[in-house]
Amino acid sequence: MIEMILHAALPILIVVTAIIAVLFKDLVSATIALAAMSLLLSLEFYILQAPDVAIAEAGVGACLTTAILIISIKATKRMEDE
Repeated sequence: MIEMILHAALPILIVVTAIIAVLFKDLVSATIALAAMSLLLSLEFYILQAPDVAIAEAGVGACLTTAILIISIKATKRMEDE
């Protein structure tokens, strides 16, 4: 029963977090929403019995990509500061 609920809810949550990431104006907030989407996607891979893909998605998609994006956002100058 719980698996059926997760199979229905996770794809919906993945799409919702992706839409939220697109709608955010602040880039750091959008990056965090993208990291949340990646974590939900890795949970979906784990539920679909692909733990190796889930670990790769969590490591690369959620951690490494988020860190690179936040570092690059912090290295740029904001237009609002001018």
